[in-house]
Amino acid sequence: MAKKADKSDSSDIQYRLDKWLWAARFYKTRAIAKQMIEGGKVFYNGQRSKSAKIVSIGDKIRVRQGFDEKEVIITALADRRKDATFAQTLYQETEESIKRRETNAQARKQGLLLSPGTETKPDKKQRRQIRQFKERI
Repeated sequence: MAKKADKSDSSDIQYRLDKWLWAARFYKTRAIAKQMIEGGKVFYNGQRSKSAKIVSIGDKIRVRQGFDEKEVIITALADRRKDATFAQTLYQETEESIKRRETNAQARKQGLLLSPGTETKPDKKQRRQIRQFKERI
């Protein structure tokens, strides 16, 4: 019974970083959120942290998802996953982050970031050189 009384008092509720990321729909499961935090893909106020870190309103979180990196400010707290419109009310993305993501997306579309150089397969001589190089290491 005491737990229900604690949940009604919103000032005493503390939210974990992994649970908040899951509720804000950055990651599909809490386990994936925890892996990303431990893997260094999530920075809390500019630092790496643990998944059990307690979040609060106004904190900055930098999240890497694939090629994109978002920097968001927490505007609301939640520990339950709801629809996407609710999840978007939990954070506000910074202007610099939006501009950076747009420029990176434009560069990817133009093929500037990950240009492989040549589109052809290596010939026999090049394959031998690659094999020799790999065997040396």
